Amino acid sequence: MKTAASFGSSLTRFFTQRLMGQRHVSPHTLCCYRDTFRLLLKFIHAQTGKQPSSLMWVDIDAALIGAFLDDLEQHRGITARSRNLRLTAIRSLFRFAAFELPEHFNQIQQVLAIPPKRVTHQQIGYLSRSEQDMLLSVPDRSIWAGRRDNA
Repeated sequence: MKTAASFGSSLTRFFTQRLMGQRHVSPHTLCCYRDTFRLLLKFIHAQTGKQPSSLMWVDIDAALIGAFLDDLEQHRGITARSRNLRLTAIRSLFRFAAFELPEHFNQIQQVLAIPPKRVTHQQIGYLSRSEQDMLLSVPDRSIWAGRRDNA
């Protein structure tokens, strides 16, 4: 009989083998992912009372991940864009786990199916014709640098 999969050991392998060994991610990405999982483990401890060292994969499901992401938005005041970054880190771990833990396939697929939040994109503003003319009139065209700047 196979023993239950420890979340902590998979998380360690994810950081050492996948992120650092295979993907060679930047230190900034490592810090972002580390912070995401630190927040997730604290949230899980607050919700379930389980210590991070005793967590198993069966303890973590899509409903818990969804509640974590909602909690980040409601209590930490993060934007949808930041929420989506946290979700990206979690999805990356679950994609890694899909190959290592095929026995948790359904649970992993449910987490991977969590959609990102839609983000509103700001429209790019343009200069009016008078603003363009004023900007183009500033360089001194009698010198080389002014001709370059005007071009």
